Order: sequence, then C-alpha cells, then structure tokens
Amino acid sequence: MNTTGTGTIDRPVTRDPKKQDPTMNPTFTHTPVPVNADAIESRQNRNHAMQLIPEALARAHMHERLREAESERRAHRLAAARRMQRRAERASLRARRALAMAVMQ
Repeated sequence: MNTTGTGTIDRPVTRDPKKQDPTMNPTFTHTPVPVNADAIESRQNRNHAMQLIPEALARAHMHERLREAESERRAHRLAAARRMQRRAERASLRARRALAMAVMQ
C-alpha cells in the first residue's frame, strides 16, 4: 500500500515506518487499533468536565461570598475602632479640662 496518501488530523502522514498509521501499512495490521478510540476518550473527558462545571461554579460563588463576608467584617472592625478612638479622645479632653480646672482653683 502507498503510505504517502493523505493523512487525517488524528493521524498525520509521516515517512518514518515506525510512526506510520498501522491501518495504512499491511505489515502492522496484526495489531488491531480501535477506531475512534481517541474521539471516544475525548468525548468522555469533555462530558466529565461538563459535569464538573456546576461544582466549579458553586466553589467560585462560595469563595466570592467568603471574600465579601471577610471584607464586611474588616469594615465593621474599622468603624468600631474609629468610634472607640473618638470616644477615647473625648475622654482625654474631659480629663485635661478637669485637671486644668483643678489646677486653676
């Protein structure tokens, strides 16, 4: 048979006898090659990946929600810290005034 014919995407034409398509060379036909084995495996992998998409979406959604919750907690802690700082500053001013009034008398 002529091995210089047209190849396919899965099995391109090659001149090396060790790399030639076994179905094109009669000396290698004793080893059966399943037809479309790569296509079936590719389809199974694609189906498996498609089944994992909702799980990946849920994981991404949960990650985003956790990030938002952490950001919100940080904002609440910052607001509380600012409130306490203002309260402490007012108490400090009251104490200074009281000390000044005590010294003035």
